[in-house]
Amino acid sequence: MAGTFWSLVPPIVAIALALITKEVYSSLFVGILIGGVFFAVDAQSGFTGFLDHVFSDGLIKQLSDSWNVGILVFLVVLGTMVALMNNAGGSTAFGDWAKKHIKTKVGAQISTICLGILIFIDDYFNCLTVGSVMRPVADKHKVSREKLAYLIDGTAAPICIIAPISSWAAAVAGFVSEGENGLALFCKAIPFNFYAFFTIGMMFLLVIMKFDFGSMAKFEKLAQEKNLGEEKTERTTKGTVIDLIFPIVSLIVLCTVGMIYTGGFFASGEDKRNFIDAFANSDASVGLVLGSVAALILTVIFYLVRRVLSFKACMACLPEGFKAMVPAILILSLAWTLKAMTDSLDASKYVAGIMENASHVKMFLPALIFIVAGFLAFSTGTSWGTFGILIPICIAVFPNMDDPLRIISISACMAGAVAGDHCSPISDTTIMASAGAQCEHVNHVSSQLPYVIHVVAVSFVTYLVAGLTQGLGIVASGLISWIVGAVLLVGSLIVRKKIGK
Repeated sequence: MAGTFWSLVPPIVAIALALITKEVYSSLFVGILIGGVFFAVDAQSGFTGFLDHVFSDGLIKQLSDSWNVGILVFLVVLGTMVALMNNAGGSTAFGDWAKKHIKTKVGAQISTICLGILIFIDDYFNCLTVGSVMRPVADKHKVSREKLAYLIDGTAAPICIIAPISSWAAAVAGFVSEGENGLALFCKAIPFNFYAFFTIGMMFLLVIMKFDFGSMAKFEKLAQEKNLGEEKTERTTKGTVIDLIFPIVSLIVLCTVGMIYTGGFFASGEDKRNFIDAFANSDASVGLVLGSVAALILTVIFYLVRRVLSFKACMACLPEGFKAMVPAILILSLAWTLKAMTDSLDASKYVAGIMENASHVKMFLPALIFIVAGFLAFSTGTSWGTFGILIPICIAVFPNMDDPLRIISISACMAGAVAGDHCSPISDTTIMASAGAQCEHVNHVSSQLPYVIHVVAVSFVTYLVAGLTQGLGIVASGLISWIVGAVLLVGSLIVRKKIGK
């Protein structure tokens, strides 16, 4: 079963069950068990081998992985920061400010998108910060939690994958094993990352056109009919907008500093790197932990000096923040374990074989790579893992650095990975978006899936055009592709609105 289509069956079953039963915990666990059975059958290790693989090599190993532990710590600290901002009255004060300045439902949604675009450092940070800040505003203007989760998710991975200074840029740069500067290659690929740009464009269009389709339209209609209510989070009358802005700015600045610190920016001698190289070589997990903990300490001191919270009240936010993150942590732990099952069945070798066998039709490769990357990321729930599998293959298939298809194909790989990650129920970012919006996870997945598929279809055609026109040169190909893609996106939404679907 290893290295064949069977290796993708466990995540496919888990995803199908989650969408059918609308219960994600048991669905993920069933997928894990199937992966353990497949591995035990291949290894002929029997029941004991099955148990060892699922728990020792799976769940326990994933929860002891330093990267994963760092992400979990980061989530707990962020949950604590959100609790602090709420209890200090910062979120309520911002809500009062927003009531005066954001007067329409369209304004609330546009503000959410713009804030998501501004927070481009990391997708986890983006999801939880935007969610905590904009949720009261969205509730006031009766934006459904499902729509809010989509707006958050649509500006998490898509904005990170086109931002040169982000944890995603650092990850992609790390998968370039040749002498070429990985970050420079990432920057060259940005203009061809059609899915990311079209996703952001589609969000603005949907909001401006006041149009929704699929199950999202039903959730939006329900939100208009019922009173979502304002969150009762204020426990002090002393909080002001600065009590929200200061922690968020501290998080952005200190998380950036933490990431370049892990990359060697503050090192001495030969180990010292400039800002760009330090970011490209950073350890995002450790950097985010360092930055968030420093921001947490600074925020506590700030609140104590301003006397908006007592020290005891600040410390009470630690377990409160942890409890708020428990559902996300549980889903993440199961999703990581499911990925471990998939990895142990050599799913990457199966996908790599498909790609190498298709190398003789090079002009169609960008579109094919986009779809394969999307399917792999959707099945495994990881964009970064997809980068690691497919980017080296793209480089091997197109060794000439001046070949336009090289840049287009690498862009297609990144775009497809983000597309698959964007709609996968077992994706970290999708889980974080649900947590940030405090939306039922399965509702978020099912409501945004038609939107993702719409942009995927437009992007697929655009990559076909890019591959067919690459002989005209990288600039001409890019220009033609952009025009075709933009016309398709706008035209298809107008048609969809007219027919009411």
